[in-house]
Amino acid sequence: MVTPPAPPASAVRRTDGAVWTALALVYVVWGSTYLGIRIVVQTMPPFLSAGARFITAGMVLAGIVAWRYGPAVLRATRAQVGSAVLVGLLLVLGGNGLVVLAETSVPSGLAALLVAAVPMWVVVLRAATGDRPPLRTLAGVLVGLAGLAVLTSPGLSGEVHLGGLLLVVGASVLWSLGSFSASRLDLPANPFTGSAYQMLAGGAGGVVVGLLRGEQRGLDVGAFSTASWVALGYLVLIGSVVGFTAYAWLLQSAPLSLVATYAYVNPVVAVALGALVLDEALTLPIVVGGAVVVAAVGVIVSTERRT
Repeated sequence: MVTPPAPPASAVRRTDGAVWTALALVYVVWGSTYLGIRIVVQTMPPFLSAGARFITAGMVLAGIVAWRYGPAVLRATRAQVGSAVLVGLLLVLGGNGLVVLAETSVPSGLAALLVAAVPMWVVVLRAATGDRPPLRTLAGVLVGLAGLAVLTSPGLSGEVHLGGLLLVVGASVLWSLGSFSASRLDLPANPFTGSAYQMLAGGAGGVVVGLLRGEQRGLDVGAFSTASWVALGYLVLIGSVVGFTAYAWLLQSAPLSLVATYAYVNPVVAVALGALVLDEALTLPIVVGGAVVVAAVGVIVSTERRT
């Protein structure tokens, strides 16, 4: 299926079948990327692997866009490219990069649970700019936070360094800021073009940060495990090209509060996969908290459909 081009900024944001399909992709695909990241960083350096992931994905997406719509679709004004670079640095380098670094010490499921705070920061940003989210949306956020409180109850995280947890919190703030900015900046008219530029900018930033951190010193490519290579390939093609593109299209086509609900579903998927594949803890608080989180998604989605 080829997702239709995004409407102009002045168009009324909709909640039709294409939006629900893209949202479902983001729900499931991005939920699985936390597991992929955890497997990648077992043998690969965090920022260099993340940078390689997004540079490769950006080039693949640019090629697909040029083939599908013609090379002219990649053209953009200097302001549009600048906006795409800024959003890419916030989302890819800041939001995703810090999560990758954190997952060298934080379990994938727990990282996903902490990133679920994104809607809270989005609501704060909306309120700070004069927007007043509906009371049911605010209630949904509160219910979701209550679910997170259950999910992060004592005994779930185990021995995890505070620094890793703070990295994930910082990542969620930067991701929220990038998402909030993307809905207001002048980006390329074709959302896939914007996604390609964002991934290339964020990926290049990741490589630079990795080199500054010295991740290239003593690097032995032969020591990378087969599982890490497979996971990296999955992150490139599915996590980035499919998932990130669907997300970028949603930012220009659907209400931001509706898009942000992915942060409530992703942790459920991530926790389940982490438990099944990596034997991460699956306890009663996870089951109960997950049910509360899904209920919160239903409240927010139903509210946004009516607004």
